[in-house]
Amino acid sequence: MIVVDETLNKKWNWWPLFPLYPYGKKKTILRELIPDQIWSLEQIQGLYYVAVPIRMTVIKVDNGLMLINPLPPIILPSASGLEHKIGLPALSRIFNDTEIWLCPGQWSFPINLPLDFLGIPSKRSRILFEEGTPHIDSFKWSSLGPLNLGLGRYQEISCFHYSTKTLHVTDAIVGIDSTPPEIFNFDPTPLLFHSRERGDEPLIDSIEQRKKGWKRLVLFSSFLKPGKLNIPPLKKIFKYSFKKDLRNWRSHFGIYPFLWDEDWESSLVEIMGKDTPKIQIAPVLQKLIFPRSKEVLLKWLENIKSFEDMEYLIPAHFTAPIKFTIEDCQKLINEINSQKWDKLPEDNKFLMGLYKKLFELGIIPEEVNL
Repeated sequence: MIVVDETLNKKWNWWPLFPLYPYGKKKTILRELIPDQIWSLEQIQGLYYVAVPIRMTVIKVDNGLMLINPLPPIILPSASGLEHKIGLPALSRIFNDTEIWLCPGQWSFPINLPLDFLGIPSKRSRILFEEGTPHIDSFKWSSLGPLNLGLGRYQEISCFHYSTKTLHVTDAIVGIDSTPPEIFNFDPTPLLFHSRERGDEPLIDSIEQRKKGWKRLVLFSSFLKPGKLNIPPLKKIFKYSFKKDLRNWRSHFGIYPFLWDEDWESSLVEIMGKDTPKIQIAPVLQKLIFPRSKEVLLKWLENIKSFEDMEYLIPAHFTAPIKFTIEDCQKLINEINSQKWDKLPEDNKFLMGLYKKLFELGIIPEEVNL
């Protein structure tokens, strides 16, 4: 692992456009994933210290490099993931002679603006599949979707790199294990903040507290509001706030609006591996994107299963690289086809309720397949 020079990468002045922690200060680490062929640049980002790693992958290709999922301060394989879009304009200005490939159906909210208005140079941009695909001798490309989200579309483009036998995805498939990612070694504050039970507890750094905080961040990012989490009344929240030594931004002045059930760790059984990453369709996508589009997901996985000699998975979030074979892909297909996929565990209640509400309001249309 190499820490990218902090003096060059620390400041990100465009953070107000998408204000995610750690806001204007970006710590980046460079990791070699496949010797001499694939690297990743990784940061953390999130809301209210619910921060998870995000990854830009760099692949060696003929006469250059291919960058997937740009980070702030080039291929964009997602139509809807704002966290993957926000760094592209700055990156395109720095590498001003690069060719940019975009997932079809790029959109912006609340106003759907042309690419150039978003800082993406349209003259250098090409649309994946509509205008071909890059490096066809080195990659096989596959599309998940498109699906109609109402405000725009969901679509994700994945690619299989022949020489390294790696599958590259953005959000759809993740692998989660119990070890906090090494990017948190430089700032464990999000882990320590969420490892507590009350706002008046200090942020104490230890291996145990980091692991505990990481488990809770995984639950937040997977379910938004886990089933074992309660929001205490304001009176109780402020009772433990503004205590001595906690009156600072790092501690959020002791404001900690969370109350976990004693058996909260039981929610991790289905989504977190202990020694090896648990491979899964990202839980938040299962319930917000694919409730009525299971067949689209299955079609994509069947296509991926055709990639011969596949050995590794490199997603834009959580662990990478992950051992991932045709057999692992078939396990995902079997799980989606099982009754287990359609059940409503306690942790999914918030996501399913949110989906139902959006559908009732007409934000999510009746016809989701495009």
